[in-house]
Amino acid sequence: MDTHDTTGTLEDALERLHAAGPERLGRLTNHAPMVVEALAAHGRADAVHRWLDLYRHKLEDLPGPVAPVTDANWREALGDPRRAADWTGYFGRALAEQPWRDVLAVWWPRLLPGMYGGSTHPVIRVGHAVRALEAHENAPRLAELAHGLGYWAARHRPVPGIAALPAAPSAARSLDAVPPLTDPRGGFPDRLAAVRRLPLWADDVTDPDTARDRLTELVRAATHRYATHGHGEATMLVHAATAPNAVLRALGSLPRPLWAPSLHAAWTASAAVTAMYPTAEPVADPAPRCTAQEVLERALAHGDEHVVKLTDTALDVGDERALAAALRAVELSDPLLPN
Repeated sequence: MDTHDTTGTLEDALERLHAAGPERLGRLTNHAPMVVEALAAHGRADAVHRWLDLYRHKLEDLPGPVAPVTDANWREALGDPRRAADWTGYFGRALAEQPWRDVLAVWWPRLLPGMYGGSTHPVIRVGHAVRALEAHENAPRLAELAHGLGYWAARHRPVPGIAALPAAPSAARSLDAVPPLTDPRGGFPDRLAAVRRLPLWADDVTDPDTARDRLTELVRAATHRYATHGHGEATMLVHAATAPNAVLRALGSLPRPLWAPSLHAAWTASAAVTAMYPTAEPVADPAPRCTAQEVLERALAHGDEHVVKLTDTALDVGDERALAAALRAVELSDPLLPN
């Protein structure tokens, strides 16, 4: 269903957005770059600026720089959210000097252990940027990759000390086996810090092609699971599917030796989100009622950024249960309202 947008609308939208910061209120992610890329990728570039006009009250100016990030001092700035502008400037310079896939290949393994910061939004933004660049390379799309990588570096947060539990053979059954937090309180950082045990599904995978297949399986399983478990937390459980899908989108642009570590990090992200927002009882699988195009139109009419992004992932998965998950997100989420 993906359609390469040749109208220049995505470029206009990204240029409009690059004056905005990656967050607002010090902690809430700016989802607009991801949503406009998803709409353009699925043939709805005509709706991009109308959606942006509804979302613009959620944008804040890009924060000012603190000090330049360099090849010599980058470790000191890693994981410092105050340095978002510094990191974006660093990646902007790197992408002006080197092919973007080369920059990605160097920084992906450095950033991958910290993909859990920023509620996994930084890696999701990078996944959207990579898809846009794979379709067509130009300055606004390269700048978007710089912003995405910069956000990831600024919000870099590893998850150490996870005890390994036995996993089931399939991704779906292993997600079912994730132990929920016994006292889930607070926001994403607090809950993430409380995750101590996870099944290590696919941890023995080293072959790149097997890693890609398992990652595809994980995205499908997590998307399907939202249809029956999304009511546990309609917004945050979206990331159990969209974060691994962002990693899957990037695989083809990365060296093959990075595919297996990417699978392992994506599984930890999906499983951790599943643990952090437990669902007391699943509901029945909803019957599919719409075509893929109708689901996209429902999501766009609803407008919520997480609904659009889960729909984007559901369209990638492409089966009836995935479309049902997107419709469940429409039902569970508050719509984006005009100012």
